[in-house]
Amino acid sequence: MEKQRKRTRYFVTVGMLSSIGFLLHLLNFPIPPFPAFLKVDFSDMPALLAVITMGPVAGILVEFFKNVLDWLFTGTETGVPVGHIANFTTGVLFIMPVYVIFNRFKSVKGLVAGLITGTVVMAVGMSILNYAVFLPMYTYFLGMEKVVGDALYVMIIKGILPFNIVKGIIITIIMVLLYQAMGKWIAMQQKAYRYQ
Repeated sequence: MEKQRKRTRYFVTVGMLSSIGFLLHLLNFPIPPFPAFLKVDFSDMPALLAVITMGPVAGILVEFFKNVLDWLFTGTETGVPVGHIANFTTGVLFIMPVYVIFNRFKSVKGLVAGLITGTVVMAVGMSILNYAVFLPMYTYFLGMEKVVGDALYVMIIKGILPFNIVKGIIITIIMVLLYQAMGKWIAMQQKAYRYQ
């Protein structure tokens, strides 16, 4: 009975955090001088809370359901959820290093180290994946001319890479403030889910 109750609580919490992530995803904004299609949002915050309180599977589920909800409610320009797949991948690349490092050093310093590492992994990983996978997919499904050569390189190096670094820094600052404000609640959640 106790096990079933904890399982129910786990999935209710994942659902709640996914819904919050979806709502936060709608409140996005560009940062000049980056390209307008690159927008900052705070939808990774619930997934970060999930990963540090309930573990990696919870964080990944929050990222997944957040994007499924956004896809269902807002649709896509291409008919194929390329942007949602990219957003999910970005989120997972960001939160997993946070889990690994924070799991070892459960402190503000551990969280900061995890967030910095997550920012680097996300920025570099998404630069490579955008170059090799997502930008070619996006232009293909939109029927646009494929971006190649120097133009693609410039878009990655001067747009996507620095944008993701800036985004990671912003989220790091907010997450650290949130962690300090919610420290007791986070500790209670870790204990409730037996997060080690």
